[in-house]
Amino acid sequence: MTMQTFSRLESNVRSYIRSFPTVFTTGRGARLTDEEGNAYIDFFAGAGTLNYGHNNPLLKEALVDYIQADGVTHGLDMATRSKRELLETFEALILKPRNLDYKLQFPGPTGTNAVEVALKIVRNATGRSNVIAFTHGFHGATLGSVQVSGNRVFREACGTALGGASFMPYDGYLGAGIDTTEYLDKVLSDSSSGTDKPAAAIVETVQGEGGINVARLEWLRNLEKVCRRHGVLLIVDDIQVGCGRTGRFFSFEEAGIHPDVVTLSKSLSGYGLPFSLTLLRPELDQWKPGEHTGTFRGNNLAFVTALEALKQYWRNDDLMKEVARKGEVVRKALSDICERHAGVGLSTRGRGMVHGLDCGGGELSGDICRRAFENGLLVETSGADDEVVKFLGPLTIADDELAQGLEILSAAVDDAVADATRGRRSATA
Repeated sequence: MTMQTFSRLESNVRSYIRSFPTVFTTGRGARLTDEEGNAYIDFFAGAGTLNYGHNNPLLKEALVDYIQADGVTHGLDMATRSKRELLETFEALILKPRNLDYKLQFPGPTGTNAVEVALKIVRNATGRSNVIAFTHGFHGATLGSVQVSGNRVFREACGTALGGASFMPYDGYLGAGIDTTEYLDKVLSDSSSGTDKPAAAIVETVQGEGGINVARLEWLRNLEKVCRRHGVLLIVDDIQVGCGRTGRFFSFEEAGIHPDVVTLSKSLSGYGLPFSLTLLRPELDQWKPGEHTGTFRGNNLAFVTALEALKQYWRNDDLMKEVARKGEVVRKALSDICERHAGVGLSTRGRGMVHGLDCGGGELSGDICRRAFENGLLVETSGADDEVVKFLGPLTIADDELAQGLEILSAAVDDAVADATRGRRSATA
């Protein structure tokens, strides 16, 4: 069917529709189907929102039962049974087993809402306004979250001057073996560095939109030490790589750090329903009643599916083990691709079920994704110049679908590299 309706009526700001120019109708597990009956394996998963796949039957059953029973849909921040059950289960299955003590705030439907709240919390608690952010970081597209995001495209789109943040080099930004937290420590120790003492530092343990940049666990531990040394709070943005994407529920667990504030969204609802949380240490909970609000912070349908996701997937370590196993399959497949095309300079990096294939430039990576789509695979790019092909397949993807998707991706890389090589030869002939 035609795509003309979208170009005629929808704003030019639309983006993913340009990468995947077809009209989707159904989704189940790791597959999407369009109006023409074409099936696609999904290595995109709603930018990490569908960790448990499309229309997960376990979550769908709980949601349908709740709707059929006329359960509350919209609740602002009123008390509902579904919210109480979610709070109690989150405490029992997520917080207590990890010895974490957080209050939970429901800030609104999306990840940027969680970040906006986190920034308010640390600024109000410390009385300081500056926040340390990191190169290539992305935390949302509203004004507050863009302040701490590095991407020039999003910053320039705001149409106003942005302040409130000092950017520091992320792990690996200055080259392998350089611990950039030492530079941060020096800046914070020097009263004439020109950097105002910050309220907090905000960091992603794996930068998703920034190009699948993976912080070393040692670097994360050192960052926490620097923050503690200078009385700076630590925010971990776990919106894209939390909820099991790296294996454990929180991506920072393996590093053994304890952030003061954590932001969650995307796969938190488990079903693709809008839902976010900001976790904060109890002593930081200095809000006055109603001081931060939002009409859609009480999406009870999302509470129901989030609760079921916790009960189905986080009562034991089975999912964590599966993520580690499947993640190794992805890592090996991408490493094989890099070895096969060693002369092109491809490289790969990642943790768990978030991986990237760095193509060195957006032209090659874009061609790879286009070819993959034409052959039944959804995969997208990330990075400052869209130079990284980003893998974000569902954590629950079946082994045969994972293998098939990787085969399509491998063939797309082979064809794109071959064309690029022929093009360079023709240009020099």
